[in-house]
Amino acid sequence: MPEARRATDVFMASSLLTAFALMLIIEGLLPFIAPAAWRDTFLRLASMADGQIRFIGLSSMLAGLAMLFIVL
Repeated sequence: MPEARRATDVFMASSLLTAFALMLIIEGLLPFIAPAAWRDTFLRLASMADGQIRFIGLSSMLAGLAMLFIVL
C-alpha cells in the first residue's frame, strides 16, 4: 500500500472516530445537565406515531447533510 494512501486512511479513520466521539458528547449533555427534561422528552417521543418519528429523523439527516455541505 503506498504511503500516501495509508496516511489518508489513517486520517479518515481518525476523523470518523472524532466525529463519533463528538456525537456521544453532544448526545450526553442533556441527560447529564437536565435528566428530568430528557426523560420527559423521551417519553413524548415514545408516544409519537411512526410517521412523526420518521419525519424528525429525516429532518435531522437533512440538517446534518446541509451542515456538511457548508463545512466541506
